[in-house]
Amino acid sequence: MGFEKSGTEFAAASPELRSALGHTRGGEPLSNNRAPADDLAPWVARVYATQVEMDLGATMHCGLISDTPVMRVLFTGDWTARTRDGFGRYHQAALLFGAHTKRMPVSVSGSFATIGVALKPGAMLALKGPSAEDTLDRIILYDHIYGHQEWGTSRQMIEWFDPAAPVERWLKVAEILVRQLIEHTGAKAPDPVIAAFDKAVFADPNLNLGDFAEEHAIERRRLERQIKRAYGQSATHVLRRARALEIASHLLGVAHDSEAEEAALRFFDQSHMIREFRHFFGTTPRQFARTPQPFMTLTLEARQSRRLEVLGRALPDENYPWRA
Repeated sequence: MGFEKSGTEFAAASPELRSALGHTRGGEPLSNNRAPADDLAPWVARVYATQVEMDLGATMHCGLISDTPVMRVLFTGDWTARTRDGFGRYHQAALLFGAHTKRMPVSVSGSFATIGVALKPGAMLALKGPSAEDTLDRIILYDHIYGHQEWGTSRQMIEWFDPAAPVERWLKVAEILVRQLIEHTGAKAPDPVIAAFDKAVFADPNLNLGDFAEEHAIERRRLERQIKRAYGQSATHVLRRARALEIASHLLGVAHDSEAEEAALRFFDQSHMIREFRHFFGTTPRQFARTPQPFMTLTLEARQSRRLEVLGRALPDENYPWRA
């Protein structure tokens, strides 16, 4: 069983996209993304920045699907999204994007630049934010979560980051602000069993939950409750989404070729893979691979970079093979 991989013959990026931070071999834009500073690692999965120029008047239509909540600051661009709450418009704002149960339609008009902090499972609740379940498929203004503190207003965020500053400075400022948030909220690190499950999902999204519970000396029903609290979804859905994200990463060319067959064999057969892919992405793998996916590529490339680091298959500063 196999699948068609993205490439210039299937998914060449729209020619008006010009990323200042690199491209895939197929021409899709990439971000500057890296692991967080060591002291933030219990709460933060990834920090990243994007900076993409588009022709005046151009609009890019795409979608997002993320397995983690992401705290984002939008510096430029006029954004729209179809969320659980309905249709939303966003411009120069600090936002919390919840994790997704399936693809969220997103578009942006004009050149755009953003900074993002992807949180680990359980971190949002530890940081005194809303429950993971309440954030699923939603975009929430920081002002509505932390706006009672100076730290939490969109206006203040934009001033602190300075959109004209170098990208690496954005990442460092983001880390400083997360440290302040941890201090303000007195956040404790998420439960170690959730951290172990997070890593195990990367290693094998077909893992047996009963075996995992036994290995970590926890009663299965208690484990299932902790996973639901940390992710906002059942363990079954978390694993299904992980399998679909792996396939999508290979289709977009932001994964190691050597793992492609393994990713495909996690499904019973080709029909099963297509059904699952359509459930999460609303299209078939073939159609997905033939359509430009700039936002999806940015999100999945950051996830794949983290996955390889977590599993010890890449050094944090390695230049990944999917980068042109």
